[in-house]
Amino acid sequence: MTHLSKIIQSLSESQTIAMARKSRELIAQGVDIISLSLGEPDFPTPDVIKEAAKKAIDDNYTYYTHVSGYVELRKAICEKFKRDNNLVYTPEEIVVSTGAKQSIANAILAILNPGDEVIIPSPYWVSYIELLKIVGAVPIIVNTTIESDFKITAQQLEAATTSRTRMMIFSSPCNPTGSVYSKTELKALAEVVKKYDEFYVLSDEIYEHINFVGGHESMAQFDFIKDRVIIINGVSKGFAMTGWRGGILAAPKWIAIACDKMQGQFTSATCSITQKAMFTAMGLAKETTYYMRDAFIRRRDLVLNAMKEIPGLKTNKPEGAFYIFPEVSYYFGKSYNGTKITNGTDLCAFLLEEAHVALVPGAAFGDDNYVRFSYATADEKLLEAVKRMKNALEKLA
Repeated sequence: MTHLSKIIQSLSESQTIAMARKSRELIAQGVDIISLSLGEPDFPTPDVIKEAAKKAIDDNYTYYTHVSGYVELRKAICEKFKRDNNLVYTPEEIVVSTGAKQSIANAILAILNPGDEVIIPSPYWVSYIELLKIVGAVPIIVNTTIESDFKITAQQLEAATTSRTRMMIFSSPCNPTGSVYSKTELKALAEVVKKYDEFYVLSDEIYEHINFVGGHESMAQFDFIKDRVIIINGVSKGFAMTGWRGGILAAPKWIAIACDKMQGQFTSATCSITQKAMFTAMGLAKETTYYMRDAFIRRRDLVLNAMKEIPGLKTNKPEGAFYIFPEVSYYFGKSYNGTKITNGTDLCAFLLEEAHVALVPGAAFGDDNYVRFSYATADEKLLEAVKRMKNALEKLA
């Protein structure tokens, strides 16, 4: 009889990864699937970064590095924070990991204990809740709406905070909604955080470079709570380096040391060649990647315009990342060929079967009245996907 731990039995499979797997299985069977499930830029990694990696191989950078990463890379990350965000860090406050997901896990495992409360605005990224299960922390979900652009207010944060609150986790730009917090909105949240001792903020800023409304604003810019902010970043989204697995954590030194200790028992350092590629990426001016950001803006508008042809979909206008998160309850209660739609999960299954379009149910992000639609793919695929969705949804009655 197979014996599995209670922890692994409590974890849910990532629905983004699950939908991508289903898509690959259908494609292998010869089905023409358009997959809009994974959050992955369709651009190749910039040539200058690839060349740096090739040179690193030739120069024999093939040995173990410091668990937190090469010192020169951590220095380059500090320079990036100063140049792009006006934030001052030292190399001892930086931990390089095998992707932003590991950086988040490091922080959660290093800081939280069973029973600690963690405030998470909903919709949220799929792994936040699952990672909290590992330490036995308690998620306190604060629901947001399209009307609030899916952003939590200071009043909501205050109402959710208790003596057991130890952390808030959020992303800006946000996965899955594309919402972006302004400096004013972040400061209001920071003012609440500063009232409570031992209240930390895990600020997921992995989509920093894919921001459609001006400069990126970080929660760490407010000196009065900087010593309680943990920034999560990396190279996967902004530099089209998803497969390289390069994550960044910036935090007060004592937290960084704890995360280094944690990572030392799990993976040690990330790939040495990835680190040399990251070093080059950190030296690039943010304008270097604007061509990708501009393409995402154009695709967003292309999709939003095409979606006007589909009745009943409600959405905000995303200000960053590369997702649209429409509310789809208009279709609940409708059916076709014996299949009845009761939630976003049902609708995604229906669209995969009838339209051969793969989306992710909103349940993965905390609200099954929605679905997530990634527009990180070619224009013609996006238009064809919306056309297929429209034709399939017209069958529901």
